[in-house]
Amino acid sequence: MCTTREAKKRKTKKAILSAAIELFGKNGFEQTSIAQLAKTAGVGKGTVYSYFKTKQDILQAFCDDELEFIHEQLTSKTNETAPVLEQLITIFMAEFEYVTRNPEFGRLYMQEIVFPRQEVAQKHKEQENKYFEMIFPILTRAQERGEIRKELELLHLCGHFFALFLLLVHTWYAGIIPTEEAEDALETLFTQILTGLQPTLVIPH
Repeated sequence: MCTTREAKKRKTKKAILSAAIELFGKNGFEQTSIAQLAKTAGVGKGTVYSYFKTKQDILQAFCDDELEFIHEQLTSKTNETAPVLEQLITIFMAEFEYVTRNPEFGRLYMQEIVFPRQEVAQKHKEQENKYFEMIFPILTRAQERGEIRKELELLHLCGHFFALFLLLVHTWYAGIIPTEEAEDALETLFTQILTGLQPTLVIPH
């Protein structure tokens, strides 16, 4: 059971993260100070530092939060026996929803994911491994069911789908695809690539 102290800590952390979304999105990452974050969150600077040592740590916290959100969506909307297309759509649409909640912050967030800073490379690698731990089993089961060719590397398969997800995010930011059409667009892209990844049907002579 959650204690009052734990609930208060979660509330404070959420307030700091919400302030970061607002200020990073409006002013930029470098231009936002810890003092501004503290003021917007309604806490002291020391409180911010007790949760996050640096602003980069705040961005990393969003990566952890995103993975948790995706996992919750995956477990609530589908199951491991569902077709690979259904599971992948659930994962990447959850990520799309997370990124596009606040467009200005989303730009910064995607930049950090795609082009991580050298000083946080190790932390980024750890989060990528968590991401792979969620997707690799889905792809492995798809290979076992004959939905994807067994000889294809899991990392390469992830690359295919993440690249298409980046294309979707780009077209949304460019105003080419509206939010209400995003899932259909992603399903079309994923269906096309899955068709090319399926085992070749051998017709006996």
